[in-house]
Amino acid sequence: MQIKAIFFDLDGTLLPMDQEVFTKGYFRLLAGKLAPYGYQPQPLIDAIWSGTAAMVKNDGSRRNEEAFWQKFYSIFGEKSLQDKPLFEEFYRCEFRQAQSFCGYTPQAATVVQLAKELGFRTVLATNPIFPRDATEIRLGWAGLSPADFEWITTYENTSYCKPNPLYFRTLAEQLGLQPQECLMVGNDAAEDLAAIQAGMQVFLILDCLIDRTHADLSTCLTGSFPQLADHLRQLARQNAGEKNI
Repeated sequence: MQIKAIFFDLDGTLLPMDQEVFTKGYFRLLAGKLAPYGYQPQPLIDAIWSGTAAMVKNDGSRRNEEAFWQKFYSIFGEKSLQDKPLFEEFYRCEFRQAQSFCGYTPQAATVVQLAKELGFRTVLATNPIFPRDATEIRLGWAGLSPADFEWITTYENTSYCKPNPLYFRTLAEQLGLQPQECLMVGNDAAEDLAAIQAGMQVFLILDCLIDRTHADLSTCLTGSFPQLADHLRQLARQNAGEKNI
């Protein structure tokens, strides 16, 4: 079956980063924003992690946004819902400072553009634990824009998370694709290799590889952005039935 769509991960893939450095820096900014409103840093961070866990465990019965805020509400009560606009403001404004905790590679935008030029559908399949505003801002740090993708998963429009295979399967179905028609490009062995269970092919970018469990990487393709570009050209040749593109 031909590959018709390329699903791109964002954090650590299109946007180089040390996940731990980024998370600590981002939480520090969030705590600084909310401290004047009565949120102590550590309880706030613990609640964010609890809300994230609720999204990761989401069974598809609600949007991830709802899963997060239900858990957050169970910890901080009515105040948390009243203060939701503060969180939204943070992701539109102060969150932009978190760019200093990320890297940059021009190869990311280049390979996305190449995929489009070769006729592939491009999808931003980032783990949908962030609001749309925060996702679009991070895309900008990678030298990309929402217009570069047919669809972007965020916590507002998605009801599963990686590494649940249903995240990948449902996304493909939503786009009218068979999983076998999709190539998932990521950097996290635990999260992105789950696409194989959904029936997709996987290419792991090694620049910021995360492999905490020492997964069997022989089940997927691995390499650099230039190697990914070569693979996309090969797939396009196969699709077109031509020797040269």
